[in-house]
Amino acid sequence: MKIDDLFEIIEARAESDPEISWTAKLLSQGPDKCAEKFGEEAIESIIAATKKNKSELIHETADLLYHLVVMLHANGVTLTEITDELKRRKNISGIEEKKSRGT
Repeated sequence: MKIDDLFEIIEARAESDPEISWTAKLLSQGPDKCAEKFGEEAIESIIAATKKNKSELIHETADLLYHLVVMLHANGVTLTEITDELKRRKNISGIEEKKSRGT
């Protein structure tokens, strides 16, 4: 599966009944809840990585990517906007890009 497939699936499931779709249920709870779930999955992914547990890391990273896309959808962020930003950064050093943001 490609990441754009995941964006399409989330978009389609967002219109589903929250009683039968986890995606619709999560989105119905608002952007803050979606961000919270993403944060939980990020922590679980970090734990799996530090335990050097490859199968758990794969599982948790799949959850992380799913919840990332749900969080982006809840905030009206599209894949095109993200890929445009990545294209903008393509020929810029990561160090230089961070300096340009003042971080």
